Amino acid sequence: MPRLQLLVVFLCCLPLAACLHCYTCLFPAISPLDCFKFPQECPAGQRCLSSTATGRRGALQVTMFEKSCAVAAQCGVSGQKYASGLYFNYTNVCCDTDLCNGAVSVAALSWGGVALSLLPALALLLA
Repeated sequence: MPRLQLLVVFLCCLPLAACLHCYTCLFPAISPLDCFKFPQECPAGQRCLSSTATGRRGALQVTMFEKSCAVAAQCGVSGQKYASGLYFNYTNVCCDTDLCNGAVSVAALSWGGVALSLLPALALLLA
């Protein structure tokens, strides 16, 4: 087989560098269900990120969610964010298959509804 034909066969067998599709919603989303509406294609080399942040003021606890594309340096990171008058402790988790950052636990769904119903109380506390 001539070298040119061998090169073409070899190149056709290489996997294409496909970009991931990830769910996105930006902090502060108070329901993980908000994130499923917005899948997007990530830039090459990025992974899917899922972040959960919890803030507390007195007995009131609020959990926020973020899903997006991320560079590797954002993965496995924990820290603190400030939003809506509260400091939130967050943890980032990444994955590398299409729409892999869409998993939501049943507990997160029920607490998301509770947080949504307590939003007016949070607004009064912050006023």
